[in-house]
Amino acid sequence: MRFSKNALLTAIAVVALACSTTAPAPEPSAPEIPLYTIEQFLDTDNYRGASFSPDGRKILVASDLSGIYNAYAIPVAGGDPVTLTRSTTDSIFTEAYFPHDERFLYRSDEGGNELDHLYVRELDGSVRDLTPGAKLKAGFLDWSGDRRSFHAITNERDPRFFDVYAYDAASYEREMLFRNDEGYDGFTISRDGRWLAMTRTIDNANTDLVLHDLRSGSTRVASPAHEGDANFTPQEFGPDDRSLYYVSDAGSEFAYLARLDVETGETAVILDPPWDVMYAEVSADGRYLVAGINDDGRTELRILELDGYSPVRLPPLPEADITGVEFASDGGRMAFYASSSRMPRDLFVAPVRGGEPRRLTRSLNPAIDPDALVEGEVVRFASFDGVTIPGILYRPKQASAADPAPALVWVHGGPGGQSRLGYSALIQYLVNHGYAIHAINNRGSSGYGKTFFHMDDRAHGEGDLDDVVASRGMLAGREWIDGDRVGVIGGSYGGFMVLAAMAFRPDAFEVGVDIFGVSNWVRTLQSIPPWWESFRAYLVKEMGDFEDTEYLESISPLFHADRIRRPLIVLQGANDPRVLKVESDEIVEAVRANGVPVEYVVFDDEGHGFRKKENQERGYRAILEFLDEHLK
Repeated sequence: MRFSKNALLTAIAVVALACSTTAPAPEPSAPEIPLYTIEQFLDTDNYRGASFSPDGRKILVASDLSGIYNAYAIPVAGGDPVTLTRSTTDSIFTEAYFPHDERFLYRSDEGGNELDHLYVRELDGSVRDLTPGAKLKAGFLDWSGDRRSFHAITNERDPRFFDVYAYDAASYEREMLFRNDEGYDGFTISRDGRWLAMTRTIDNANTDLVLHDLRSGSTRVASPAHEGDANFTPQEFGPDDRSLYYVSDAGSEFAYLARLDVETGETAVILDPPWDVMYAEVSADGRYLVAGINDDGRTELRILELDGYSPVRLPPLPEADITGVEFASDGGRMAFYASSSRMPRDLFVAPVRGGEPRRLTRSLNPAIDPDALVEGEVVRFASFDGVTIPGILYRPKQASAADPAPALVWVHGGPGGQSRLGYSALIQYLVNHGYAIHAINNRGSSGYGKTFFHMDDRAHGEGDLDDVVASRGMLAGREWIDGDRVGVIGGSYGGFMVLAAMAFRPDAFEVGVDIFGVSNWVRTLQSIPPWWESFRAYLVKEMGDFEDTEYLESISPLFHADRIRRPLIVLQGANDPRVLKVESDEIVEAVRANGVPVEYVVFDDEGHGFRKKENQERGYRAILEFLDEHLK
């Protein structure tokens, strides 16, 4: 059994007291912890995306500084963000500056419906929709090798599949490069414009690497020979236009980075760490290869010289999760985001070789003391059947053996997601107000090998749910947690797990917090968005046959809602295309029929996730008030 330092010290103290004839010294009082409001937490800024301007003096980002995501330019030399768009209704997410001027591309949907269009913001501030029309979804891919055009995808021709287009950077005239009638995805194009690499999904354990010759029109499966299940995901072509870098788990528990010669079919492994390689990209100047490794819930960055793959000594980076790496066009600098449990994502710029990183943003509200926030700790425990389950534990500063904290088991989305080390305003808000949180990575989570990932295939609400229940025992074994006051919280697939716990293990948790969770798998699977068609076979192997209503009803909490007898709060976006609002409507109605306290919070202008700060404020405050009433 593994003992924490605090537990060991407590045990020593108990033995000492038992042998002592003097009165015990009083236990030190809990430290004074400043309690912050949700308004203070949400006064923290969020940034995403990074694109260097042509002159290298600015970085294009999206931020919710205004309360909703808009486009901003961050000066590389330091200074306040410069506002580039002023949307007040729908979030704007930046893609890239144009290579030779400060026009830029961005995408935006309506009210969270996920029907993104691709827009260009002109030099005069006007905006042009490059993918006009109703009921379509579009996205940006990359720039061509000569930077005179860019590539985009849209499902306007067939709602199920995305075709690939080239747009002229001056006139915006476009040409269809690839008509996608087979449901391919994961597109990347060689710099000379000849090769299109893509993925064909077979199921949740198998994908093929496919190459299409844009000159001859021929298409072939390029996956190397292998035995057993294997996934292949193209990343990017090298500057020689014949080297394709891809990620695969063929013959391995974890995904590694490899290179394919598109002419000869020869392959070579480039990086094979004991964790998953998540992504890889080549710098614009063709000198460097950067890869991100999922090291136990935190991203480890590796940069290699493309010529010979020798490692580049990185500049001193913050002790944090490093994501969103972007190179300047000359390859001499890189922008990246760094975050930790106590530090929201901040943008940095650094020389690739040597030199100190420069911090360009300070996201955390200055009214919040970082020392009052809590660092997540990676923990593991043996589940009901002995399987080791990882997760991240957050201990409130005020929690002690004398004043143990109530706790929440936090279940991530998916299926197949992962709780990772990083900043969460909601987690820190709840922990700051005295709730311990265990962000569990139950069986079926990604990041811990493909055997672990597939443990919940067609068995959802079984072993994965029992992991969640077993984590309660792990929490109760810690002296600073009150094992009689434990709830469960989760969003999307995690919301399903909350409802499943309440219905199928009705005595396991005192309360449930369901954030747009699936209640009826029959409806959800039969009403998946049309652009998920290529994902259908994946879901069938993961969840079960869409037409097997008897099985799907057996794992759907809605059909067992009469067993739910503990208080529940449900949050839902009215425009959610993945988990329809009716999913939450019906579970709320069914549980209320049991005479159980149920709170229901609906956002009319949100989809699958809450982007607007005013909505986050309302929703997160409602969660805390619910917990304070029913769990604390």
